[in-house]
Amino acid sequence: MCNNNGHCRKFDAGAMCPSYRITREEKHLTRGRANTLRLAISGQIEGGLTSEPVKEALSLCVACKACKRECPTGVDMARMKFEVAAQNAVQSKLAWRDKLVAWLPHYAPRLAPFAALLNLRDRVPGAAKLSETVLKISAQRSLPKWRSATFWRQLKTGGPSASVLTTLVPLAQADVVLWVDTFNNAYDPEILHAALKVLNAAGRRVAVAEAPANETPLCCGRTFLASGLVDQARSEVNRVLDALDGPIQRGVPVLGLEPSCILTLRDESLALGLGEPAEALAKLAMTFEEYLAREYQSGTLTLPLKAITRQRALLHGHCHQKAHDAVRPIELVLGLIPGLEVELIQSSCCGMAGSFGYEAEHYEASIAMAELALLPKVREASDAGTVIIADGTSCRHQIHDGASTHALHVAQVLAEALA
Repeated sequence: MCNNNGHCRKFDAGAMCPSYRITREEKHLTRGRANTLRLAISGQIEGGLTSEPVKEALSLCVACKACKRECPTGVDMARMKFEVAAQNAVQSKLAWRDKLVAWLPHYAPRLAPFAALLNLRDRVPGAAKLSETVLKISAQRSLPKWRSATFWRQLKTGGPSASVLTTLVPLAQADVVLWVDTFNNAYDPEILHAALKVLNAAGRRVAVAEAPANETPLCCGRTFLASGLVDQARSEVNRVLDALDGPIQRGVPVLGLEPSCILTLRDESLALGLGEPAEALAKLAMTFEEYLAREYQSGTLTLPLKAITRQRALLHGHCHQKAHDAVRPIELVLGLIPGLEVELIQSSCCGMAGSFGYEAEHYEASIAMAELALLPKVREASDAGTVIIADGTSCRHQIHDGASTHALHVAQVLAEALA
């Protein structure tokens, strides 16, 4: 698909290509990667897709999908990176760090009771350095804070803000299904509570899809795909299709708060060979803001919103939202808050890109990507009158680490504005 037009060498607009913007090297460019892959596939590089030149070419690719949207021929390097990861996973064993990332959706729910102990990594002297030595997780990077009161635990046992969970309805009665992703469940359950509050205020009957008893919570499979474990990813999406069979048959929208998770069900899941059910779910999967914007534009959304204490919002779009044209809906729904001035940060990838920014060998590249536009803009706006908004878990973490600023999900800002 790459015709060597060089559009990916731009710096003035869009998001492509963040690795090239910090290195200025052709090999870290969509075109350079495409040419390397060509040579590997055609047998001109010994070792093919598992060769060192291919690993080097993809080492700084953050799978942002900007090339899929902005390249004139639509080269999807993120999907090709998944394929290379799959080839490598077949050939060699995964490192412990990669295993921890891949299997996070399975073990995270079991670690909730030990949240206080796990959070000592960022507080006990030497613990961060040990994690870098043993697992190659950068000592300069803080880790997401584990929560003992996860969304699923509160749903079953009660706890902080659990009252809003009593409004949930069975799947058969739902107008919408709220997708409970691994990250918001384990680290930011208050975002799920905020979304539920907003949807309730809009008069929607909301359900959540649960896994069968004694199974791990449902997962979109993205962490497995990123680690090259395609069979496990396929198994996860199959579980989702089984759990959502009823809502899919009825055409019920499935709303996600973590862009990379919900958009995996809309994009990458279609490459797993799961047929019509996956295609049907892809048509129903949308971000929280896409749904609200759609309902507003159709005249069926009423939200009793009032002005919030801050008059300005600085918005950072997740890479996958940009790739799927899902940033404009965020601007639209924020515009429903009286008196709120919304400014979109014109930036490329934040540099975290899932686990990329946590990896010791990629820490400096991660920060360099963020320093191109995102972090300077956030630092300029760090005042009491500005709210920083970022839907992505990794994006918010990068803003926290790089600018010492707490960013909010748009669902939290809308919940704050409810009269």
